[in-house]
Amino acid sequence: MLKKMQCLMLILATLCEVNAYRYLLVSPIPGKSHAILGEALVENLVNAGHEVTYITSFIPDKLHSRVTIVDVSENIKRLPEEESFNITAIMDGKNKISSIAFLASLMMNISKDTIENPNVQKLITDRTQTFDAVISEWMFNEVYAGFAGIFNCPFIWFSSIEPHWVLLELVDEMPNPAYTATVSSNRIPPLTFEERVTELYSQIVGRLMKTFLVSGLEHEIYNDIFVPVIRNRHNFVPDFETLRYNASLLLSNSHLSMGIAAKLPPNVICIGGYHIKPNVKPLPEDLQQLMDNAKHGVIYFSMGSTLRSTNFPDDVKKELLEMFGKFKQTVIWKFEEQLPNSPSNVHIVQWAPQQSILAHENCILFITHGGLLSTTETVHYGVPTIGIPVFGDQFVNVARAVKKGFALKVDLSHTMASDLEIAIGKILDNPKYTTRIKELSQIYHDRPVPPAKELVHWVEHVVKTRGAVHLRSPALMVPWYQKLYIDLILVILVIVIILKYVFRYLYSILFTKRKEKVN
Repeated sequence: MLKKMQCLMLILATLCEVNAYRYLLVSPIPGKSHAILGEALVENLVNAGHEVTYITSFIPDKLHSRVTIVDVSENIKRLPEEESFNITAIMDGKNKISSIAFLASLMMNISKDTIENPNVQKLITDRTQTFDAVISEWMFNEVYAGFAGIFNCPFIWFSSIEPHWVLLELVDEMPNPAYTATVSSNRIPPLTFEERVTELYSQIVGRLMKTFLVSGLEHEIYNDIFVPVIRNRHNFVPDFETLRYNASLLLSNSHLSMGIAAKLPPNVICIGGYHIKPNVKPLPEDLQQLMDNAKHGVIYFSMGSTLRSTNFPDDVKKELLEMFGKFKQTVIWKFEEQLPNSPSNVHIVQWAPQQSILAHENCILFITHGGLLSTTETVHYGVPTIGIPVFGDQFVNVARAVKKGFALKVDLSHTMASDLEIAIGKILDNPKYTTRIKELSQIYHDRPVPPAKELVHWVEHVVKTRGAVHLRSPALMVPWYQKLYIDLILVILVIVIILKYVFRYLYSILFTKRKEKVN
């Protein structure tokens, strides 16, 4: 009987066996929010039974036995000086982080440093290393496509932001600027005439910058660093342009409930919210008691992981405290140090378990910088927001939230306390913001499968189908002049010119003969 049971268990184990794949995840951007997304990718793949080699600037606190870390924490030194992220400097316009050219240059340097890092060099020169697929985060350049050339395997792009024209042209084609906006824009369709012209101009300038500035640096890095390694491993060296446009998937940290209904090809998979665990971690005892006892609700205020609230000007800090003190609601302010003379309803926390706070039924308002992770979490838990965008995609995230009806925007300024007071009053006094976010939260949750499972499914699908070529859009293979029918226009033009000369020739012959008859 025991032997029969053992045989049965063995058969069941064989039937339930999961094909374990080996993935290389390249997510080396030295930003905490990017690390959160990278670690969530690793965790979900490992939980599905796969092995992951993870190139990162932040070493996770807990490591699974199937995770291999490639440490590129030296990238943190590449971040601009602290004053670039200083809120006061940003208020006064003394920073460069809002410049797309500056960010593109910074990310190119980080990419080069990552590939040249000794730990990465050790990985790519080890001929025994093989992977079933490479997943790489996109951030203003495509140089990491070279990893797919080294390991000769399918390649998957991952984007921490909403799909936009630079990303979509890697798997399909550039979207029409008449109804789409660039990543740095805060314009939301439908666009006015002026906005359409501005978006067209932005796309043209971006295309020129990418062609004449970024692309040259990408090819230089590929030829100098990747090509020798590829040549040493294989008998052929693929062209960089081939690798750039050879992605099987684009995983996008987005969802319709937060973004817009853009035209997307089938290999763009929206997995916004995959980093949120199904089981919310319990709050620390002091915060749990504080939120449970908040009879009038809790207002949660956080400027994210990169910006430091301590850098607010002293007069702004004082005005914010005085303003919060006017409300009967409990205020939890994520602040890096204790503030003296805080009102009794304001509680300073140096570290805030954001998801756990938003998940509490007494959290009625979230004041945020508008990062996409915070936006995703507030939609997930159904909490209205006030957005104070500072840089990057925060402006468009807040603009979309306002457009969708669950948020108000307050500009970062020396007079923001009074503006914030008005905005808080509007949201607390009008239930439409809470009603709207609850509607969007329902849309967000109404999916066939959770985003984490969808992520794992499609990444496995790429390996199972050897690159998922069947998902690729034919638009990627059609030259721009054919899409615009320039070749047809030229053919018609040539035919018209030929016919013109033929008719002229025939006319001259007929006219000459008629003239001869008359004579």
